Amino acid sequence: MKRVIATSALGLFAIGAQAQSSVTLYGIVDTGIGYLSSSAPKVGATSGGHSVVKMINGIWAGSRFGLKGSEDLGGGTAAIFTLEEGFNSATGAQSTSGLAFNRQAFVGLSNAMYGAFTAGRQYTAYYTLLSPYSPTTWLTGAYGAHPGDLDSLDTTYRVNNSLVYQSPSFRGLKVAGSYSVGGVAGSLDAGSTWSAAVQYLNGPFGIAAGFQRINNATNGGGAWSANSTTNPLPVSSINAGYQAAQAQQRVAVTGGYAFSKQWDVSFSYSNVQYIPGTQSGFTSEAVFNTAGAVLHFKPVPTLDLAAGYSYTRASEANGITSAASYNQFNLSQYYSLSKRTGLYALEAYQRANGQTLAAGGGGIINATASIGDGQNGTPSSSRSQVGVGVGIITRF
Repeated sequence: MKRVIATSALGLFAIGAQAQSSVTLYGIVDTGIGYLSSSAPKVGATSGGHSVVKMINGIWAGSRFGLKGSEDLGGGTAAIFTLEEGFNSATGAQSTSGLAFNRQAFVGLSNAMYGAFTAGRQYTAYYTLLSPYSPTTWLTGAYGAHPGDLDSLDTTYRVNNSLVYQSPSFRGLKVAGSYSVGGVAGSLDAGSTWSAAVQYLNGPFGIAAGFQRINNATNGGGAWSANSTTNPLPVSSINAGYQAAQAQQRVAVTGGYAFSKQWDVSFSYSNVQYIPGTQSGFTSEAVFNTAGAVLHFKPVPTLDLAAGYSYTRASEANGITSAASYNQFNLSQYYSLSKRTGLYALEAYQRANGQTLAAGGGGIINATASIGDGQNGTPSSSRSQVGVGVGIITRF
């Protein structure tokens, strides 16, 4: 249950109805137990993998707490802000070391007629408008994101120094754009991230399309420095060979249709490009295409069931003649104990085929499996990987 807090004159309390201002404390705590087969000791390892049973956290929805607030400025305009911190519910540690509000930290203005403009650390326009039909909605990001979250349809890509505009809905049509300032002397492009997206909703049907480009702050590619606005970038066995790219580009389409109150389906397609520079460790553009679908069934008000499949295929480039491909299958079950608390179970299987580049472009190796984006740091040491998780989640 979200709490509205009374704050002080310094901005940490709501003055009540006279000022029409509020601050809301909210959060999620999500903890469970997971099994993972053939887990390698680190990204890039191809042997020595063993199965593991461990405590997992933030699997259904990332554990977090946050503050969000608004102040009525008159004329239908409000000042808004969000501060959101992720944490590990199993250890109490920050989910991203050194970032107090790693999930979101922004301030801006909102108007029902003109839309919202915000500035700070936040999600791109690409993610915001495409995410309602992401596979992570019912399959989670940890188990159900497309392999390695290459296409940024999960929340793993958060952007610093970001300016975001989102329009109001006009007869179901909404547009958004974002630009993140790289801050590199002598260049408006280096280190920047920008995106644009459009979304259309009409009754039970919805569709969205977007583009996103992330530029390396380091001239010619190589290691992504702190000046790169999208940092740290997720690295998995899927993209480890291309992590030193000069730039990354994504084009994606997502959509869905509700057949009834019990049945709905969502779909997604993405094209991801890793563009090399002189210091990238690979010489030809690498392209990953992914298509996926999720079927959701709600037989009774307290139970949600879902099944999903995705197929990812890389291009034949950089000396690879047998391109890597990844087949991923997912199941999920969620039982509501109340409006705020639920139990969940997740099952996933991925099979990798073909070849890819080793970390940093260090030679051609066999592709290995890495389910969703929760195993980015612990991929399989073989072609296959199985993941099973059960947990409890509560919201406040």
